[in-house]
Amino acid sequence: MPAAPSTAADPFRVLSLIPPMTQLGTPYPSTAYLTGFLRGQGVAAFQADLALALVLRVFTPEGLDAVRAVAQALPPEGRSATVDVFLAQFDAYRHCIIPVIRFLQGQDSTLAHRLAVRGLVPEGPRFAALDAHPDDGVEDPLAWAFGALGVQDKARHIATLFLNDLADVLRDAIDPRFEFVRYAESLAASQASFDPLANALAAPPTLLDGWLQTLALDAVAQHRPQLVLLSVPFPGSVYGALRIAQAIRRAHPEVRIALGGGYVNTELRELSEPRLFDCVDFVTLDAGERPVLALIEHLQGRRGRQRLVRCFVREGGEEGQSDTALVRYMNWPEPDVAFEDVGTPTWDGLPITQYLSLLDLLNPMHRLWSDGRWNKLTVAHGCYWKKCSFCDVGLDYIGRFETTTAQVLADRIERIVGETGQTGFHFVDEAAPPKSLKALAEELLRRQLRISWWGNIRFEKTFTPQLADLLAESGCIAMSGGLEVASDRLLQLMKKGVSVEQVARVTHGFAQAGVMVHAYLMYGFPTQTLQDTVDALEYVRQLFENGCIHSGFFHRFTCTVHSPVGLDPAAFGVTLQPLPPGRFARNDVGFIDPTPLPPGVTHDLLGQALRRAIYNYMHALCIEDDVRRWFDPLPVRVPKPTVKRGWMTKVLAQGR
Repeated sequence: MPAAPSTAADPFRVLSLIPPMTQLGTPYPSTAYLTGFLRGQGVAAFQADLALALVLRVFTPEGLDAVRAVAQALPPEGRSATVDVFLAQFDAYRHCIIPVIRFLQGQDSTLAHRLAVRGLVPEGPRFAALDAHPDDGVEDPLAWAFGALGVQDKARHIATLFLNDLADVLRDAIDPRFEFVRYAESLAASQASFDPLANALAAPPTLLDGWLQTLALDAVAQHRPQLVLLSVPFPGSVYGALRIAQAIRRAHPEVRIALGGGYVNTELRELSEPRLFDCVDFVTLDAGERPVLALIEHLQGRRGRQRLVRCFVREGGEEGQSDTALVRYMNWPEPDVAFEDVGTPTWDGLPITQYLSLLDLLNPMHRLWSDGRWNKLTVAHGCYWKKCSFCDVGLDYIGRFETTTAQVLADRIERIVGETGQTGFHFVDEAAPPKSLKALAEELLRRQLRISWWGNIRFEKTFTPQLADLLAESGCIAMSGGLEVASDRLLQLMKKGVSVEQVARVTHGFAQAGVMVHAYLMYGFPTQTLQDTVDALEYVRQLFENGCIHSGFFHRFTCTVHSPVGLDPAAFGVTLQPLPPGRFARNDVGFIDPTPLPPGVTHDLLGQALRRAIYNYMHALCIEDDVRRWFDPLPVRVPKPTVKRGWMTKVLAQGR
């Protein structure tokens, strides 16, 4: 039923919600972008972060009391070691929880001294990671990571482990699907069938579900929206979003609910599952500005349903009678809102002083994602390269590339700093364009804007040492980029448009400028051999040896249906496996790579070796060792690298 028309004195009201779980260190930016844009259009737009709100509800003395009551009702033989520790030391957990949360929120820094000596909080199984790692050559990870003076960081790591122990209690006692970031991810990640989600949503709410639904209804009561937007960036936030939608629909059937976000944009593009619409009214694809404006006009009675933009709706059938319903995709041809016109995101309404500055992984680059409240901003929309064969290059978030001027970007930065009081920025581009970064750096310096920023780039030759120096002068503290498989043959097959030699020179230039460099690495790409893997690790070893990169992480290659590999597998020498039947999510797809590996060797085994190696390289350990040591005990003879030692040193010397 359309909402009542709005007037200038009574504007249309929209509430954007961040469901569990996204991130706890800083607001996920989707609602901030939409709220800022909608306010610029005269819409009464509001936002709330229910992921943070849920965690702050749980991690209170009263919340832990309720968790203990559930845990105590478990039979002793059904309790995990984590739950046993929690129950045995409950008083300590209860008394510590408020001080630890306040410390992680930056409200009580002096507590660091007590946390750092490991005498304040109870230590459950998560703290076993702080034991010696003789196999990896690291005798004391805390001493390596923080030294004698890194009290605040050491304390934050210990406080994070304390919360991780409690998260494990929630998983083992309340909901086996619970995680801080990937809550119930298995219910939604590449699930062709909606059945797992439907069954979970039909089950009685857990303690966490009940709290979440209460928080959702409180937000609706406060803001009185006519339309609720649920932003779902990851599979691990789908279940929470639909639990929120359930509660709102039952209590406020007059409120319309729309689902969108990164997960929807990649996995639900072929949606035909009517049961999803028992929870929501609309499912929108890609950039949200134009679809949401069309939805608002529709709900105001100014636009027919057939003129919705990139929007799935259900036709026929009532709730609980989805067998008689159909899902229709409405896509009235209408241009997107230009990137230059989307306006400035706003964090108004989000409790920016209450986010938790966590320090989970000791990887120096990964900590930036969780440690500190970074303002999220994009330099451009989409990717200017959009050729990488493993990437969803045809989808809007990659394929539609648009920029704006450095002046507009700097204006947005100034407004955001004025609103939040925070001068740290994470540019969340798929690959920030060098031309735009150069212009922005010059504008920041011209205006004498003192900010700190980091982002993601392609390691392309345009990033000269001179440009790296300029970016560092403007406030750049870190850069990440995809080296993927460090093999020129495979980089060409991937259409990365870079070579290992080029990556070495670019990363070295940034490192010399004082910028931390992180490399995204990949294994298991089609046609990758054992020799390719050994050679790639030797290149990575030399990057660390020459101070080109400071951090890295190996990911297993995943084929998606929207990528060039998924669209044309024969061009990459692989055969796709049939997708399971279903009407819900379609994204990851299995494939068969006929490229032989030695008997008993798998890419998963090789991945373990690669991760061990890079863990040590980041600790500055074993960098001089033969890379073949990391592949023990493979059941075959590991080939010698074909890359000569000292190769990268010569390459860098030639570039001077």
